[in-house]
Amino acid sequence: MTRFEAKRLPRQTGPAGWNAILPPWKALPVLSKDLSADVTIVGGGFAGLSAARRLHQIDPSLRAVLLEAGHIAEGSSGRNSGFMIDLPHDLASDNYAGDALESDRAAIALNRKAIAFATHVATECDLPQEAFDPCGKFNAAATPGGDAHNLEFAEHLKKLGEPHTLYDRQQIGEITGSPHYTSALYAPGTVMIQPAAYVRALAETLAEQVRMFERSPVTAFEKQGNGWVVQTPNAKITTGSIILANNGHLESFGLYARRLMHICLYASLTESMTPEQIKTLGGQSHWSVTPANPMGTSVRRISGSYGDRILIRTCSSFHPNLETSEARLQKAGRVHDRKFRERFPQLPGLRMEHRWAGMLCLSRNGSAAFGELESGVYSACCQNGLGIARGTLQGMGVAELILQGKSQIADHFTAQPTPPRLPPEPFASIGANSYLKWKEWRSGKE
Repeated sequence: MTRFEAKRLPRQTGPAGWNAILPPWKALPVLSKDLSADVTIVGGGFAGLSAARRLHQIDPSLRAVLLEAGHIAEGSSGRNSGFMIDLPHDLASDNYAGDALESDRAAIALNRKAIAFATHVATECDLPQEAFDPCGKFNAAATPGGDAHNLEFAEHLKKLGEPHTLYDRQQIGEITGSPHYTSALYAPGTVMIQPAAYVRALAETLAEQVRMFERSPVTAFEKQGNGWVVQTPNAKITTGSIILANNGHLESFGLYARRLMHICLYASLTESMTPEQIKTLGGQSHWSVTPANPMGTSVRRISGSYGDRILIRTCSSFHPNLETSEARLQKAGRVHDRKFRERFPQLPGLRMEHRWAGMLCLSRNGSAAFGELESGVYSACCQNGLGIARGTLQGMGVAELILQGKSQIADHFTAQPTPPRLPPEPFASIGANSYLKWKEWRSGKE
């Protein structure tokens, strides 16, 4: 009998700050009795929720069940920076540009399908602009090397026919209130979201269409007749198909073993600024910065009902066991405090209120872990650093693959080569962490 057992279950380090600044969440129920379903979705993040929505759009009569191991928005979906990016965003490059214009154009078109899908969600859920804002973002530089990366990326965008604007030191300083940056490249197509607010709203809407359960981790699934049985600690589901939308934890079931890289990123979010601090800072009330060097520091300023706060996100580490430690989070927090002081020396008394870690999943060749893995078992995992856009897109694509057999989105991902194997341990961890440290050192003030 074909059986897959989870070697580990998701564990998070630090509370998800985006979720912590929202009102209390009315928890979904725990799966406590056996059910039957046409499709069972494992994972309640961007991929899983998007798959559930797309399944219902195509076939409203379909019996779908979604299982989330923890709480909605406490997993990776509530732990990112909130950038839903349309343009090329290759973290392995020096300036985000991809390898070829045509492949970049195809990727942009697909990312915009995901953005259109999310825009419909935001409209249907009546999300305010502070939770879903199509305001664009800045690639901000703080070194001559960063300035050069911005010019290189601008030239690439010009060849792609994509709109963009270059800003000098004074202009980006007037926007951010920070004297740190020397130049910036503005791209208008990125949507900035409050990821926990978006995921919560989508889950609440879907709960009327799909049976959804929290605190119901999948511990195993096995073949039974023409379908599958999905096991949780308290009950099981007999199902026709399974969608694994659990990103790196796909490997916990022995799938794509030694082919996925599990990278932890760290973030800190300030307390809400006082009126005096807001006046001292100056600049615009909300803006978003990715570093000109991909291994640098992302920064966001948010305002509104969540408070007027600043997010710092930097530092990374490789973890084949899919979890980091409180000690590493504290170490990253000290780096965040230093990065914050460098950028905002006029705010010495503003402290960090929330710190957290979040896992992302990469492959060595940039391919997704997508498609039918066993008869009736499908994967929508490994977003390669574009979790919001690519997670949404893969969720859409896997639903279309199951119900339609093919689609433009599904065909894009199934055509990608298989992620290659990683070196054996401990060489993979030593090599990956050394490489990440070198890249972060090389990014300097970025």
